Amino acid sequence: MEAARESMAALVDAGLYDCAQTLGCFLVSSSPASSEAGMSMKVESLVLHGDALHGEKEFRRALSAYKQAMQYSKNIPRQATSNTRSSVTATGRSPSPNSSSLAPLNENEVKFKIALCYSALREHREALQEMEGIPSKARTLKMNLMLGKLYRISRNNRAAAVCYKECLRQCPYVFEAITALAEMGLSSKEFSLIFSQAPNRGGKAPGDSLDAQRWWNRYVEAQCCIASNDYKGGLDIYLDLMQRFPNNVHILLEIAKVEAIIGRNDEAIMNFEKARLIDPNIMTYMDEYAILLKSKSDYTKLNKLVHDMLHIDPARPETCLALAALWERKDERKALTYAEKSLRVDDRHITGYIMKSQTSGELKNLGPIFALIKIKSYHQSNTYTISGLVRAYLALSKCKDALFTAREAMKVMHQSAKALKLVGDVHAISSSGREKARKFYESAIRLEPGFLGAALALADLHVAEGRNKDAVLLLERYLRQWADDSLHIKLAQVFAATNMLSDALSHYQSALRINPHNEAAKKGLERLEKQMKGVDPDAPEEDEENEADDVDGDQDDAELLEEGKDENQLELEEIQTKMDAICGLLSQYHKKVNSHLGRIDVCFVHKKNGCLLIAPVKVLRSI
Repeated sequence: MEAARESMAALVDAGLYDCAQTLGCFLVSSSPASSEAGMSMKVESLVLHGDALHGEKEFRRALSAYKQAMQYSKNIPRQATSNTRSSVTATGRSPSPNSSSLAPLNENEVKFKIALCYSALREHREALQEMEGIPSKARTLKMNLMLGKLYRISRNNRAAAVCYKECLRQCPYVFEAITALAEMGLSSKEFSLIFSQAPNRGGKAPGDSLDAQRWWNRYVEAQCCIASNDYKGGLDIYLDLMQRFPNNVHILLEIAKVEAIIGRNDEAIMNFEKARLIDPNIMTYMDEYAILLKSKSDYTKLNKLVHDMLHIDPARPETCLALAALWERKDERKALTYAEKSLRVDDRHITGYIMKSQTSGELKNLGPIFALIKIKSYHQSNTYTISGLVRAYLALSKCKDALFTAREAMKVMHQSAKALKLVGDVHAISSSGREKARKFYESAIRLEPGFLGAALALADLHVAEGRNKDAVLLLERYLRQWADDSLHIKLAQVFAATNMLSDALSHYQSALRINPHNEAAKKGLERLEKQMKGVDPDAPEEDEENEADDVDGDQDDAELLEEGKDENQLELEEIQTKMDAICGLLSQYHKKVNSHLGRIDVCFVHKKNGCLLIAPVKVLRSI
């Protein structure tokens, strides 16, 4: 079977996992020789079979194969095992889910594969136990990265930081480790120290190494700024890096994401579009791009984006969330289904929890969503995550929980205008808290004058308190600096409420010139046209009235039918008696009637006017 094993290893190396796992069924089912060599071959076959099953994403079966290999390995004498290990060291190769060799078993590699299977099955505790069984000195780069992820999932940040630092010592360009360490509070100076400890690969010239360290340090600084919610600082560094690396898709997407967080939605959309022009098949952050398009009511672009994403990869969580954004306007339950599907694909995808909380909030059926977002907020304590949690609490009228969460955001995000606005939103829910809300909104505007979200919220508060003139002055001041459709719509609503209809019309039209797809502007314009015609905009349409009348009529008919049920029952019994008598008479003339009409199917029709018609079916059809 040695030739078959070599062929199976070649199939796994080539990625032909289906053929490999079929061949593996023959290899693992063959009777093993009692010799040490036979046992080693059995172990090797099981590992190869596990690799093929892992490649086919049959993780539970792969797990079983790897565990059997470990069990058989224990039965091999120590001398053979030591020879195996020296052989692996000599060859320098070891099996992995994507490559395999004919080298004997490497227990550490098999433990890593078992951990990968457990992780794919979302059994993170079992995966962590397997990884902790690998000695620290024997851990490769991918092992340290995997262990860091598992420690972070279990919220053991100290142990996770040790693993991520070791990753950067082995290779400073593990960007996942950089992001994780920045979120855990590592300073840029500590990063630089780790970079200096990394090996100089390939004997590069000192000048080349210095150039790499410069832009690497700048990237690390940007990550540290964003992790500490200094979005402006991080954005400035990213823009500086774009000068050094023009058309860098990764940097463009990071810029777009930060702009979306700080409320610069138009700039974020523009940068997402730039990234798609450079790489039309990019999927990273495309769910957040879809949500921005939905917020702008640009369903033409959103529909095109969803179509492209379905063509690229329909199984990605980003695709599911883009579909959820598209369906939210038409069918909220379908949108919720897609949001839940995204979490089944990747239960660590934060945008899925936010989308689910928003959609569930509309349906008043949040359930355990709070706990899930709460867990995520420990790892990503930013306004995007926490504001999703606050909105979810407010949807269930849990104001105390919402206020506590918003205040926690202020502690985590020092000097954050969005955190201040979040606290103001909670206070604004009740009439007794509006004065506090006003102070928080004004503080947010002083801290970040260009924060339109706080300006719009303050305008709403002025209107709620009857200070329409203050709302108009505030919005007009902002419009002199920012031509934003949301400002025009808010101003139009204030003018319409104060019966200044021509001014309201002008601002609705301005909003539609900026964004022709804005649904709020379209609906507002429809209401305004009714007001200008002297029609109550809240009065139901004639069709709606007729439908309401029909519903009332149906209800009346139902009541009449209910009341007349007993009378009809008596009448039917009477009819049955008469029919029996008629059938008896008809039977006397069966042959004569049958020759004219065929088989007799006597039936009756009971009309509302009380008339009773009795006749054969054929006669009734002709009437």
